[in-house]
Amino acid sequence: MRIAYFDCFSGVIGDMVLGALLDIGVDFEELQAELAKLPLTEYAMAAKPVTRGPIGATKVSVKAVEKGLVRTFSNIRQIIEQSDLVPPVKARSLAIFQRLAEAQAKVSRKNVETVHFHEVGAIDSVVDIVGTAIGFHLLNVERVYCSPLPLGLGMIRTEHGMMPVPSPVTLEIIRGVPVYSTSMQAELVSPTGAAIVRSYVNEFGNMPPLTVDRIGYGAGRLDLEVPNVLRLVVGESIESAVGDIATLLTAIVEKLDDQARDDLVDKLMRLGALDVWLTTAGRARKQEVVELHVLASPDREEDLIKAVFEATPVDDIRVSRRSLRRRPEK
Repeated sequence: MRIAYFDCFSGVIGDMVLGALLDIGVDFEELQAELAKLPLTEYAMAAKPVTRGPIGATKVSVKAVEKGLVRTFSNIRQIIEQSDLVPPVKARSLAIFQRLAEAQAKVSRKNVETVHFHEVGAIDSVVDIVGTAIGFHLLNVERVYCSPLPLGLGMIRTEHGMMPVPSPVTLEIIRGVPVYSTSMQAELVSPTGAAIVRSYVNEFGNMPPLTVDRIGYGAGRLDLEVPNVLRLVVGESIESAVGDIATLLTAIVEKLDDQARDDLVDKLMRLGALDVWLTTAGRARKQEVVELHVLASPDREEDLIKAVFEATPVDDIRVSRRSLRRRPEK
C-alpha cells in the first residue's frame, strides 16, 4: 500500500502542501495543465526553490488579477463542477471546500450555501486546494497519516478584522484532531491547511512503518525559530509489503431490501473495505436472511463495524483474522 505522512512540525498552510507535493516530484507543468481546466480569471502561478533555515524547500506563489471578489460555497462548487477535471479530483476538492463552508457557517451562524469565503474564496486558495487534489491524484497515494498539529499564539489580521490564533474556523475544523500548543506567535495552521489535512488524513499520530520512497518540503512564509516547512514523506507500507493479515467481519442480516443491500455494500467499499459479499443463510419469519461478509485491513475495522451497526438491525458481528499471503506453489 502506498502511503503518505504529513510531518507538520512547523504547521500546515495550503501553499505549503502544494509546495511539498511539487518538491516530492509532482510535475509542475502537468499540475498547471490540470489547473487550467478550471474556469478562473487570469492568474500567474510560480514555484521556486528556497531555504528555510538549513532546509531546502519549494515555495509556491499565486498572483491573481482579480481584487476584492468574495465567493460563496455555491460559487466555488459551480467553478469545480463546470471544469473538465477528472471526477476523483472534483470530488476531493469539493469535500475540502464543503468542510470549510460548514466550519465557516457554524462560526458565523449562517447557511452553508450562502456563507461568504474571503481569504478562502480567493484564487490562490482555490489553486492550493484543487492543486493539492490534483497532486495527490497524480501520486496515487492510497492512505494518508499525519502528525499532531502545532498551534501558534497571538492575533492575526483578516478580512473579518483581528482574530485569535488559531482562528475560530480553523479550530472548528480540527475538532477531534490531536494538537499541541507552542510558544510561537504565528498562525501555524490555516483554515485551508486544516481542511486539507482533515479531508485526506486517515489517522493521526507517529509515522507508521514504511519504506521511504520520496521526501518533499513545502515552504511557508514565516520567520520562525524552527524551519517553516511542511515535510511530506511517501513510501510503501511495510505491513502491506510483508503480508498479509486482513480482518473478516461476518454478521447475519435480516430486513434488508435490494436497495438497502446495494447502499450498504457501496458505503462499506467507500469506507475502505477490500471486498464485500452476501450469501443466503436461510429464511426467518418468512423473510430471507443473508450473511454479510466484509474483508478489510485491520486499521479500517472500527469504522466498518460502526457502519454495519448503523445501517442494519444486527446485534452481533463476528471478527476474525485472515492471512492474505499467497501459498507457494508446490
